[in-house]
Amino acid sequence: MKGIILAGGSGSRLYPITQAISKHLIPIYDKPMIYYPLSVLMLADIREILIISTPQHINFYKMILGDGSKVGLKIIYKIQSEPRGLPDAFIVGEKFIADEKVALILADNVFFGQGFTPVLSEASSLKEGAVIFGYYVKNPEEFGVVEFDKNGKVISLEEKPINPKSNYAIPGLYFCDEDVVDNAKSLEPSPRGEIEITDLLKEYLKKEKLRVQLLGRGFAWLDTGTYDGLLEASNFVGTIQKRQGLYIACIEEIAYNKGYITRQDLQKIADTISNTDYGKYLKKISDE
Repeated sequence: MKGIILAGGSGSRLYPITQAISKHLIPIYDKPMIYYPLSVLMLADIREILIISTPQHINFYKMILGDGSKVGLKIIYKIQSEPRGLPDAFIVGEKFIADEKVALILADNVFFGQGFTPVLSEASSLKEGAVIFGYYVKNPEEFGVVEFDKNGKVISLEEKPINPKSNYAIPGLYFCDEDVVDNAKSLEPSPRGEIEITDLLKEYLKKEKLRVQLLGRGFAWLDTGTYDGLLEASNFVGTIQKRQGLYIACIEEIAYNKGYITRQDLQKIADTISNTDYGKYLKKISDE
């Protein structure tokens, strides 16, 4: 399976911060925001990754992540010249996907929870159709909402409904089969002029090929698209890391634990940033 991180958009809700920088490069506590979705794909054992961003920001991602080889990945980049909707990521990435299954994650999503890796592994093992996630929220009218029966079968999908049929929001993480590009190409733009992810998922729902996996109370899904969201996410990550002494979304640690890089590779990275807490953490991991 391959992975796509969609890091486009103007980040207008975060003005004036985003006048000169992509919002997905803004730090969430001690790491660029892009590290968090990247770590999710890595935990799902996805090593071939496409990052889609704007013409003015794409080179910043290349500076930070390069070709991914430092952490045992293969990363390439594509430009989305203007926002055309989330499913457009599959169209932009058509050659990259190349008739393989693919996971799409939005770059402003932060996930954390015990047992997340097995959940991702199950989703990434799909044979056909698509897998989405359901996360209980108190304000579902602000999100895409999934309704399902007692057996977990998806019944309906709604985008920011006035009267939600459930309290389960759909986070920005989607696992899809090889049909996703053709499905995306078949969509008509909505009144706001973009093709919608809800309409793409409905194509799978029509064929009864859409599954939902619920993220329970032990999971955190944080939206970082607002000032308050940025602050809350940073405070959350900082609190967990200080309390446990274990880092969230440390891509070098994940790469080492997955066997993508060696102990010597990890030590080399740690030595280059030995004057930082991040470097000291990597050194500690490599010494254990």
